[in-house]
Amino acid sequence: MPFISLNTPVGPLTIFAEDDAIVAVDWGWPPETDEPPGPLLERARDQLEAYFAGTLTHFDLPVAPMGTPFQRKVWAAIAAIPFGKARTYGDLARELETAPRPLGGACGRNPIPIIIPCHRVLGMNGSLGGYSGMDGIDTKRFLLELEGVSLP
Repeated sequence: MPFISLNTPVGPLTIFAEDDAIVAVDWGWPPETDEPPGPLLERARDQLEAYFAGTLTHFDLPVAPMGTPFQRKVWAAIAAIPFGKARTYGDLARELETAPRPLGGACGRNPIPIIIPCHRVLGMNGSLGGYSGMDGIDTKRFLLELEGVSLP
């Protein structure tokens, strides 16, 4: 599977593509490969770099996260949360007519973090809740502050 890696303020990230869509963003570096990344992965890298530089507020990339129909429904709702805004697990659960716990489970299984911005989902009263990315809550806090979200 083709990929491209980059250094970011939240650690090294590797972006994976399959069938002309982004399918995963993982923390860390994969083994070296001779396979060229291709234009989609280069565009994804450029957009992530622009996001971290503060010049990009909306990712314009085809994504195809692998998951259950429920998980894909949750990830679509998360992807609709605008830059600089946050929603609570409870709000999203009501919107999707589910309970907060399974919604939180889907957030934690998001295979394309940052691009599908699960960091924009907060617990009750603005608490940070959890985050599955490198350094957990510290990474979530950094991403929210980067976007200008006011935190308690």
